[in-house]
Amino acid sequence: MSPRSRSLPALVAGLLALLGWCHPALAVDPAQLSDPRLQARYEVLIHELRCVQCEDNSLADSDAWIAADLRREIRTMLQQGKTNRQIEDYLVSRYSEFILFKPRYSWRNAWLWSLPALLLAIGVTVAVRLIRQRAALVDQDDSEPT
Repeated sequence: MSPRSRSLPALVAGLLALLGWCHPALAVDPAQLSDPRLQARYEVLIHELRCVQCEDNSLADSDAWIAADLRREIRTMLQQGKTNRQIEDYLVSRYSEFILFKPRYSWRNAWLWSLPALLLAIGVTVAVRLIRQRAALVDQDDSEPT
């Protein structure tokens, strides 16, 4: 048996031990609420709210200390009987609407919601005008085809 083939089992065993040691670190939020309905609401909330430090992760996906603190705070508010809207309102008052992955519709941000439709209308208008102008150029062309 070659020295290389003897070290392979040791290497595999070492990797498995390392993976077993790291496994508990993969759980971001191991805490569970006693009531399954509260747990379901908690899961929805932490997936709909943005981590204020990571900015592109939800609270559920973030392992930042502030995300853990916010998850703990949300659990506490759920156990106190607060509604999802009350929890969101509290967090918005503290961190602004940035914390919401899906911003609320209001007149202040109406332009944000109407901008895609406006840009689509402008694009269609420009495309129609260009097509009509080019079609008129073809009708005016007196040159012989080559």
